[in-house]
Amino acid sequence: MPAALTYHPAGATRPAEESWTAELPGFRRFETSVVIGHGDHVWTAATDTILRWGIKRRSGFRVAPNTPVVTDADYRITAGFGPIVVHEPVRVVAVVDTGDRCGFAYGTLPGHPVTGEEAFVVHRRPDGAVVLTLRSLTRPARVGYWRAAFPILLLAQRVYRRRYLRALVR
Repeated sequence: MPAALTYHPAGATRPAEESWTAELPGFRRFETSVVIGHGDHVWTAATDTILRWGIKRRSGFRVAPNTPVVTDADYRITAGFGPIVVHEPVRVVAVVDTGDRCGFAYGTLPGHPVTGEEAFVVHRRPDGAVVLTLRSLTRPARVGYWRAAFPILLLAQRVYRRRYLRALVR
């Protein structure tokens, strides 16, 4: 039987929805958006990249297996900081792929340094702008040494969010 997510409800970052108002008690809520370009060529490249974990990979992570995102599939994200290697077990909890909105959300599994969910979504505005939106709900891991390291993890999260926002800009 697969491991249970470390939080609930799954899909709380609502990647398919344009507006996100979720508030979960005990979680840090984050959302930001940035225009990554304009036109169909930007849209096509961004959707292909996002559904193949490109934002994570271009931000310095490794993702296994090396397959496109699939709802309910488990993945292992790995980050290295010099001699330190951090493994993040996750499950894709939602995928959206429409003519104007594309992306996914993943949730944390036991062993992940934090508890919560993160979503990466690209969408098109009527003026042709292609926009990347990041959403997350985060709190300390329930147990283990990662719980004590949560303040440091929040700093790392800020660094990676900046990388994510630049990952699709060409």
